[in-house]
Amino acid sequence: MRVAIHAGLGRQQREAAVGYVLEAERLGVDSVWTSEAWGFDAITPLAFLAARTSRIRLGSAIVQAGTRTPAVLAMTALSLAALSDDRFILGLGTSGPQVIEGWHGVPFKQPVTRLRETVEIVRMAARGERVAYNGAVYQLPLAGGEGRALKSSAPPADVPIYLATLGPKSLEMTGALADGWIASAFMPEHAEVFFDPLRRGAEGAGRNFDAIDRQAGGVVAFGDDLERLIAPRKPGFAFEIGAMGSRDHNFYKDAYARQGYGELVQRVQDLWFERRRDEAAALIPDEFVIQSNLLGTEAMVKQRLRVYRDAGVTTLHANPQGETPGERLETLGRLMRLIEQVNAEPAAQGEVETGSRR
Repeated sequence: MRVAIHAGLGRQQREAAVGYVLEAERLGVDSVWTSEAWGFDAITPLAFLAARTSRIRLGSAIVQAGTRTPAVLAMTALSLAALSDDRFILGLGTSGPQVIEGWHGVPFKQPVTRLRETVEIVRMAARGERVAYNGAVYQLPLAGGEGRALKSSAPPADVPIYLATLGPKSLEMTGALADGWIASAFMPEHAEVFFDPLRRGAEGAGRNFDAIDRQAGGVVAFGDDLERLIAPRKPGFAFEIGAMGSRDHNFYKDAYARQGYGELVQRVQDLWFERRRDEAAALIPDEFVIQSNLLGTEAMVKQRLRVYRDAGVTTLHANPQGETPGERLETLGRLMRLIEQVNAEPAAQGEVETGSRR
C-alpha cells in the first residue's frame, strides 16, 4: 500500500500546513489531496503546493463535477500537469443536490451520466483530440450554433482521473473508466460492497481490476485508551449520516446501509432531523468507529493496516491526528514505519491482493 494524506491550506497556519506536506514528502508519502465543499476550492491550493514540492503527487479529492464545464476541467488539468511536471491527479465526484443546487445553482440531474461524460470529454481534450461530443448532458459544439469543435492549444498530457463514487452503478462506471477510486463511508470488513461493482465495471470494459488504484482509509491515532480515541469520532459520523444529505438523498447513509447498518443509520438520521444531535452521536457503536479508522496501540494500528491491505486497498488515505503540526508528523512517521513493515509481509492466508470475494 502507498500512503496519501490531506492538505488543509487555509488562511490560518498556511506555512505550517506546507511544512507538514514537505515533511510528508520526505517521509515517502505518495500523494497529497485537497477538497472543496463551499469554502476554499480544491485546485488553487494544489497549484501553490506544486511550486513548493518536487516529488509528491497532487490530487483533488474532489472537484465537484457540474460546477465547471468539462473543457474548463481539461484546461485546469493540463495547466496543473504542466506546472507540477505531471504530478497532478484529477479527482472528480458528483457531490450532492444540497451543494450543487444550493451553492452553485446547477440542477442535480443525471449525476452519473454527467460524471461519465465529463471524464470522456476531459480525456479527449487532454489527448489533444478535436472535441466533438454528442452526449445526454453535453453537446460539443452546440447544435445549431456558431461553435466549432476545437482542439486544446496546450500540449497533450496523461492526467490520471480518480472518481469518488458510492452507489453500485457509479462504482461500475468507475471500474470501466477511472484510473483510481476514492472511498468514503468505507469499512474494509465490507470491501466487497464496493469492490464487486468496481470489478464488474472493469471486467465489462475489458480492463484489469488491478489497474485501478483503490484509495481508502481514515483517522490514524495512537494510544492505549481506545475509548478516549473512539468517543470524539462519533459526532462526525452522526453529522455525515444526518447532515451530509437530505432525507431522500444521502449517499453516505446509503453506503453504510449496504454494509449492514441500515436500521442504525436510519435511526441516526431520524434523530438528526429531530435536532437530537447528541442522541444521534450516542447511537454510533464503537465497532462502527473502529472499522472506519486506524486507532489504538501500534500493534492495533498495524493489524488494521493488514485488514486494509488484505481487503484490496492499494493506497491508504491517512488522516494522522495531533493537536499541532509536529504531533501530526509524529503520528505520520509512526504510521509510515508500520506500513513499511506490513508491506513486507505476505497477504493473509485465503485473501488475494485484489480483495476478498467473501
